[in-house]
Amino acid sequence: MSSESSWIDFTAGWISGGISTLAIQPVDTILTRMQANASIVVQPSSTAAGGGAANTIASNNASAAAAVALRPTNIFRGMIDNFGISSLWRGSSAMIGAVPIQNAVLMTGYGYGKRWTENHDQQHPNNVLLGVFIGGTIGGILQSFVMSPIELIKVSQQVVGKSVSAATTSVVSGLVPGTTNGGNSKLSSWRGLGATLLRDGIPHGVWFVSYEFAKIELTKMRQGRTNVMGGDDNSTTTTTTTTANTTEEDIVIPMLSGAFAATTAWGVGYPFDLIKTQIQAGKSTGIINTARVIMRESSDGRACYGLYRGFGLKLLRSIPASAIGFLVYETAAKVLSSRS
Repeated sequence: MSSESSWIDFTAGWISGGISTLAIQPVDTILTRMQANASIVVQPSSTAAGGGAANTIASNNASAAAAVALRPTNIFRGMIDNFGISSLWRGSSAMIGAVPIQNAVLMTGYGYGKRWTENHDQQHPNNVLLGVFIGGTIGGILQSFVMSPIELIKVSQQVVGKSVSAATTSVVSGLVPGTTNGGNSKLSSWRGLGATLLRDGIPHGVWFVSYEFAKIELTKMRQGRTNVMGGDDNSTTTTTTTTANTTEEDIVIPMLSGAFAATTAWGVGYPFDLIKTQIQAGKSTGIINTARVIMRESSDGRACYGLYRGFGLKLLRSIPASAIGFLVYETAAKVLSSRS
């Protein structure tokens, strides 16, 4: 296994993570507030720099009289009206700094697992899915230890309303030996790690398996159509077909496969994402206890449905993010490979 191939996977993953995060961050901000039951209340702050009043975000229970209803459209309008459009990218600095690294680790695991299977089990090419699953799961577990504290910073900004410096200092101080954490336990900086591991381990294996499966099947379908049209001797038709096939292979197939992968992976891992956000927002403690609280609070009386609260909005964020991410990854990997 060449180190050069792993480096290409890492670099292409880093690029795709940065672009997809920047594009989808506003939806993530709205979803995080919705998951944490954090409505928006405008409160004057007399401690703002220069002595002027400034708006701050307060975290309140949905039953508070002054709170805006926990609907995505209301949260969106409230963020824009009260804090400006830039507030939709609240927490993006931490994520833009970390997600490219996260994605690079994941894509490296995906590429390594795929190549390892192809090289060691050439008689059973379909077994590539097993290698992809294992590589994706291991990558997901490893990056959880990076993303858990980073997402705690993000949630502190998006839900509690802390500044990026205050949120970062609070979390980092609990990670660095010899520092204090505002009187809190050092373990508080790892709050939500267990749920993050459950969200990012097996679900990432499912993510990559779903992507590879969809890509294989869509490629077979494209090749089938090409073979049917292969009897045409018209050169113009052949050129047009070749161009269309290239566009489909380079753009359409990665994006459709990425969209399918996001849907299946979050179908498996979403409840743990909701639990993680509740824990990191300080709404509850413990995975099992938090799950019970969420199910008891289910608005329509269906306990299991409560664990998927906000799932539609998560798909609205994750489907384009996954489609863009895999498209950029495949494109960057091809460019880097051609120059190596």
